[in-house]
Amino acid sequence: MHQIINLAIFALLIALLYRQQKADNTLSKRVFTSLALGVLFGTALQMFYGSGSTVISETLEYVNIIGAGYVSLLKMIIMPLIMVSIIGAIVKVKDSGSLGKISGLSIGILLATTAVSALIGIIVSHLFGLSAEGIVQGAREIARGEMLQTRLGTVQTLSFPDMIISFFPGNPFADLAGSRPTSTIAVVIFSAFIGVAGLTVIRTQPELGASFEKFINVAQEVVRTLVRMVLSLTPYGVLALMTKVVAGSNYHDILNLINFVMASYVGLALILVMHLVLVSFVGVNPIRYLKKILPVLTFAFTSRSSAGTIPLNIDTQVKKLGNGEGVANFSASFGATMGQNGCAGLYPAMLAVMIAPTIGINPLDPAFILTLVAVVTVSSFGIAGVGGGATFAALIVLSTLDMPVALAGLLISIEPLIDMGRTAINVSGSMAAGTITSRLLDQADDTLFNADSDIDKTPVKA
Repeated sequence: MHQIINLAIFALLIALLYRQQKADNTLSKRVFTSLALGVLFGTALQMFYGSGSTVISETLEYVNIIGAGYVSLLKMIIMPLIMVSIIGAIVKVKDSGSLGKISGLSIGILLATTAVSALIGIIVSHLFGLSAEGIVQGAREIARGEMLQTRLGTVQTLSFPDMIISFFPGNPFADLAGSRPTSTIAVVIFSAFIGVAGLTVIRTQPELGASFEKFINVAQEVVRTLVRMVLSLTPYGVLALMTKVVAGSNYHDILNLINFVMASYVGLALILVMHLVLVSFVGVNPIRYLKKILPVLTFAFTSRSSAGTIPLNIDTQVKKLGNGEGVANFSASFGATMGQNGCAGLYPAMLAVMIAPTIGINPLDPAFILTLVAVVTVSSFGIAGVGGGATFAALIVLSTLDMPVALAGLLISIEPLIDMGRTAINVSGSMAAGTITSRLLDQADDTLFNADSDIDKTPVKA
């Protein structure tokens, strides 16, 4: 009976969000409403039934149909979105010389900021005195660690050179299906080859090239329409996911790990400051820049999907920041698959520093720090741009450094709380890379950047 009442209330909350959509509210407003409703509903379930209650577990099984379904749809659009975005970005550049400069600068900035993010992770870990020694593994954490070991056993057996080799697409169709842990970067490489081949056809056979370019434009529009359809479901997905997080969390565990949450957000704030300082070096007003990208970061924060934010990321870079279209496509696409400052930079470094003392490694040893930063930077290739990518990045780093992968399950209780912030910083990094690259290559339109426009006046709608 209690379960039926709970699900009826959840259905009413969904109806409320649907009414908001019909009232033509912006997506960001609906997402924040769903975020608040999820927290309130989850808290109410905790208060009425208590943590770990059977009623809560049974209720969340049905609530999770929407939450898990939404996450699955996000994963569904990742490969086609990345593929058409990268091919489209290469085709739009046209000039092979410019292509090398754009890709080299964009990727270089993404990787450099990831390395600095890892250093920031090491610093905040020391400042907050983080250590895995004081964290007790509960049943959920142990189970999560064992599951991760089983799921990624093939990754653990790879040497560092083998991991690099695994990036290459031996069977692109299998990689499009996500059959390997490194499938994402393999799809990126395959798409880059297709794009360069398409450029060659455009240059040598103009008629066929025009047809290819038109096909890619149509494919991009179809995929972006698909993305908009999925993203229109974000408020419902966020409501379900936040309800599950709040109602299913053990607050005692969260309080025990609150130090890690605080350290994570301090680290993420420092990375954002780094981005603002970097764009100021190329003549961009950091305050104006932040105001223009804030709606994009807000969407990334609530959706927990770097890949899902690609269309809005590109649109904002081109129309609000004045970045070149080719540069915007490159930085947004590559930034969702490599050089993720939050998920692949900060988090794995913090976790490695926490675990190091438990296996007799001095985390202040310069050799360890240099090795950790190098491994984190290279391992940032091919991390999927949806929720959970940070865990995979951490597993790659820990296994490469010969650290116990099972300890990655220690932070399961607080994972969703920090994943939102990490995703926003991932997107911030890609936009900073695009802005810096555009300015350095003189492909920026300062008129658009200096225009007093607000992206919320052209909201993303279903």
